[in-house]
Amino acid sequence: MADTFSTHPGQDPTLQDLLAVRPALSMHAIDGLVFEDVPLNAIADALGTPTWVMGAQTLRTRYHRLDRAMRDAGLDVDIHFAVKANDHLAILKILHAQGAGADVVSGGELRRAIAAGIPAREIVFSGVGKTRAEMELALHHGIARINVESAEELDLLSAVAVACGRTAPVALRINPDVDAGTHAKITTGLAGNKFGIPYDRAVELYAHAASLPGLHAAGVAVHIGSQIERMQPYRAAYARVADLVRAIRARGLGVDVIDCGGGLGISYRHETEGAPEALAHAIRIELGGLGTRLEIEPGRWLAGPAGVLLSTVVLRKRGYDGMPPFIVLDAAMNDLARPSLYDAWHGIIPLSARDAVAPSEQVHVVGPVCESGDTFGHDRTLPRLHDGARVALLDTGAYGMVMSSTYNARAMAAQVLVDGSRWDVIRARQKVESLWAGDIIPDPLTHPAGAE
Repeated sequence: MADTFSTHPGQDPTLQDLLAVRPALSMHAIDGLVFEDVPLNAIADALGTPTWVMGAQTLRTRYHRLDRAMRDAGLDVDIHFAVKANDHLAILKILHAQGAGADVVSGGELRRAIAAGIPAREIVFSGVGKTRAEMELALHHGIARINVESAEELDLLSAVAVACGRTAPVALRINPDVDAGTHAKITTGLAGNKFGIPYDRAVELYAHAASLPGLHAAGVAVHIGSQIERMQPYRAAYARVADLVRAIRARGLGVDVIDCGGGLGISYRHETEGAPEALAHAIRIELGGLGTRLEIEPGRWLAGPAGVLLSTVVLRKRGYDGMPPFIVLDAAMNDLARPSLYDAWHGIIPLSARDAVAPSEQVHVVGPVCESGDTFGHDRTLPRLHDGARVALLDTGAYGMVMSSTYNARAMAAQVLVDGSRWDVIRARQKVESLWAGDIIPDPLTHPAGAE
């Protein structure tokens, strides 16, 4: 769930470069940075910072482009949004209203998707470690399919389905041993990764699945990683899947559905954003003639550019021995974990038009958490930012708020949804007191022996 960050030579994009490829953002002389039609300073004035902001129109626009690309390629593809990218109910509702189902990887995500109004028949359950309780939950709701990732999971699911008196539609998630060419922590299709069933065992295991009680072997699934920019890895993986489908059918077994996975990348820094049209072409060329239903599981591509994180400069700390100064923000790694987890690069733009045209300087942008890894960018060239200046960290709509924590007893940030010129709070800032509201102090500590 990261990107390829520091491998691109040359200078970082300028503020103008960042805005030029993000049509939802614009800089106004008076209002400053505007997201869709909402001045972001108005949100920061009302709620303070850190605050997450998501754009409803941006989500819709990106979904429609993806859906249109598939239809223009002559493909009938079901789109299941990867809930792990952003699980807020409002986001799920927006995407479902456009036609998206859900791809979930836990019982909690399954319950969230249903709470958002997504019918169980439009939900697919993926993931390498489903528990018996999660399987029972999925079967109880009658979801569309469970993507099974191991022989052991297959046998367990059969037993659970029989015990529940249900039939579980399953697809085998295949590990095609294809390098997606992305960050090591988000490559999922290599033989050394924990995900999926080894390719050379897939035919026999599919036949085994078809023979097990309580299961209906419906198809195969593949997902080779995230933040994928080039189509060659997709083509290679899909070609192997096509060969596998033919081999399974040669055994007299049916294959009704192919889940093509997700992983289409976006441009954080210098990356070339993955084109839905190119992905549709790859699917059509390699899989379009097999006569199966087709599905995809986008997450980052839909939600990433639809979000920003607002933050305020707490102070400027002078660097040592001529080093760049530290710009300390009130946002931290507990809010946006991606830079500390993956060395992820996120664009940073001042909210004030005046700040945006200030003389540039080289700085380190950091957070206040007591970890050296609490860093948003080393040696970044930014307009000079004074104490109290506000900034937006870009492309945080995927794997942003959903990965937040309360480390250092820092309350969860507020969340806002903008939709054209309207904005609404969709999650209030967490009260600090709630962080310990559930703590239980054992009685011996409350009333120690010998105390009067």
